[in-house]
Amino acid sequence: MADSPLKQTPLHSWIAHKIGSSPEAFTRDAILSYQLRKVRETLYLARGKSIFYRSKLSSFPPDMASLDEFKTYPFTTAEDIRRDPLQFLCVSQNEIQRVVTWGSSGMTGQPERIFFTRADQERTIDFFQVGMSTFTAPGDRVMILLPVERPGSVGDLLAIALERMGATGIRHGLVRDAAHTMAVMANEGVNGVVGVPTQVLALVRNAGMEKSNRLRLKTALLTMDHVPQAIVRAVEASWGCKVYNHYGMIEMGLGGGVECQARRGYHLREADLYLEVIDPIDGRTVPEGEYGEVVFTTLTRRGMPLIRYRTGDISRFIPGNCPCGTALRTLEKVRSRVSNRLDLGNGHCLTMADLDEALFSIDGVWNFTASLSREGRMDHLHVEVWGTGEAKLHAVQQAVETIPGVRAARESGRLEVVSMMQKEDPFGFSGQAKRTLVDRRLPSD
Repeated sequence: MADSPLKQTPLHSWIAHKIGSSPEAFTRDAILSYQLRKVRETLYLARGKSIFYRSKLSSFPPDMASLDEFKTYPFTTAEDIRRDPLQFLCVSQNEIQRVVTWGSSGMTGQPERIFFTRADQERTIDFFQVGMSTFTAPGDRVMILLPVERPGSVGDLLAIALERMGATGIRHGLVRDAAHTMAVMANEGVNGVVGVPTQVLALVRNAGMEKSNRLRLKTALLTMDHVPQAIVRAVEASWGCKVYNHYGMIEMGLGGGVECQARRGYHLREADLYLEVIDPIDGRTVPEGEYGEVVFTTLTRRGMPLIRYRTGDISRFIPGNCPCGTALRTLEKVRSRVSNRLDLGNGHCLTMADLDEALFSIDGVWNFTASLSREGRMDHLHVEVWGTGEAKLHAVQQAVETIPGVRAARESGRLEVVSMMQKEDPFGFSGQAKRTLVDRRLPSD
C-alpha cells in the first residue's frame, strides 16, 4: 500500500494568520516583511525599557532598513543573562508570572534566570497546541514525562495545550522508576508520549518486551535535549510508533520548532522567533545550507526579550522546500553544540554526535558521560556508561574506538587509553543530568 500524502505542518496556517496572511498566499517574502517589522519593534522595546539593551544597543539604530543590516548588531550570551538578569526586564516585576532558574553541569557563578509574563506563556501554550496537532488528535491520551510540578513548567504548559485541543495530558513528571512508569502508561491507555530522549530510551531498555507489548503507542515526541538518530531507531523498533523531535530551550520560551510528518527537521515558530545561523568563530551569517551556530531573536516577548541570543547549538537551514509544502524554513535536527567538539589533533575531533551514534546503537546503553584529560604526553578519553545487563563493556569500548577521530588519534599515538566504567541502572541519573562531553585538559596543554 502506498504511503499517505504528507500533511502540511499545522504551523503553516497558524503562522500565516498570525502575520496577517492567508495560508494560500503565505510566502517567504511575507514572513520576512513581518519579521523585519517585529525586529524593529523589539529593538525599540529593548532600548527603551531594558537597562542592558539600552547600553548594549546605544550605537545601533532601531529603525534599520533590512534584516541584512541586523546582521551587524551585537550578540547576547548566556553569560550576559547570568551576570544580571533583572537588567533585561522590560516590564515591572509584578507583571512577571514565571521565573525559570537553572544552571548547567559544571557552571560556575550565578545561575541563569529567564522571566515570562502571562502573555509570554500563553504564546508558548498556543505553539504547543498547534505543534502537537501534527501527530495528536482530540481524544488522544498523552503521557507527559517532563517537569510538571510547578505552574508554568514545560509539562504544565503542555498539559494545558493538550486539554485545549481536546486531548488528555497525563502529568507524570520525570521518570524515576521504569516499572512504575510503564505500568502507569499501560493502565492509562496512553497512545502518545512526550519525554527526554535518554529517559524514553531508558524506559525502552529497562521495561522488557512483555511490558512494551502492553502499550499501543502511535507517537513519541522527544524534547529538552538533542535527539540522536540511534535513540529514534531504538524507540520506534521497540514501541512500533513514530518518533518526532521538538526543538526548544528555556531562553526561547520553551518552544522553538517541531517536525512535520516529513520528519526531516524542525519547522519554527517564525511569528515569535527570528533565527539565524552564524559562524561560531567570526560571528558572520553563513549561507543557507552551511552549518553554524543557531542564533535567535524574540519577536513577540514583552517581559524579557532577547536579541541575537547565541544558543551554542550547531545546525543549518536545509535548502529547498519541505515535502509537506510549507513556506516555513526547515532547521536541520540539532545533534551537537559548539562546546561539545573536542580537538584530537591533526584535524581530527570528537563530537557528542559521534558518541551518541556509537553508544546508543548498543543494546542496553541508555546514557553516558565522557571527558578528555591529559596525562603526561597523551590524551585519555574516559567514558562512563549507564545501562542494563545487555550492555557489554567490550562492545562499548569497541564502539568508541571505531569513531574515526578516536581511531586516528589512537593510531598516531596521541590518544593512549580509553577507560570505561559501567553502572547498572541508577535511574535517577537520567532525571538529574544530561549526557556530557567535557574537555578537562588544561589550556596550556
